[in-house]
Amino acid sequence: MDVREQIRETNKDFPGQVIPIQGGGIIASTFQDIINWARSNSLWPLTFATSCCGIEMMSVASAKYDFSRFGFEVARATPRQADVIIIAGTIVNKMAPVLKRLYDQMADPKYVIAMGACAISGGPFFYNTYSVVKGADHIIPVDVYIPGCPPRPEALLHALISLQEKIKSGWTKEQIKAEPLQP
Repeated sequence: MDVREQIRETNKDFPGQVIPIQGGGIIASTFQDIINWARSNSLWPLTFATSCCGIEMMSVASAKYDFSRFGFEVARATPRQADVIIIAGTIVNKMAPVLKRLYDQMADPKYVIAMGACAISGGPFFYNTYSVVKGADHIIPVDVYIPGCPPRPEALLHALISLQEKIKSGWTKEQIKAEPLQP
């Protein structure tokens, strides 16, 4: 591997750009790149599991998938310590104000992942009852949609990694909102 390939490989892991000098190299970066890199590698999810998608979300923390390898290790039970809320399951009208309150209590920047058909569009339950909300985006803005009923744990990992890449690349919250991710 020559020096150029080593530099390209190093630039992939760090924010900014590694500039080779005699005897080593230096990292040239902006402060915002470092902040985005740190923010993307320390997303703390807030779980909001109301039905069967919650089981798939729990399995992502198990030894087989181990989402702590990617920087999502600390799943929080309080919104004041969370960066991203994962909505997994059906949202009914009684739970909508609770979800809105949890979202409002999270510190900025905050991100939202809607996991499963019920969280995205009300799922099969929307047509049979009056009490199901037709998607989380009717209550709070959603950044990433994960289709499926229920979606596989790999889909949740892919969505979290896609959100990380968007944050690392310097996308602002408004740009992520304008172009929701479809894993």
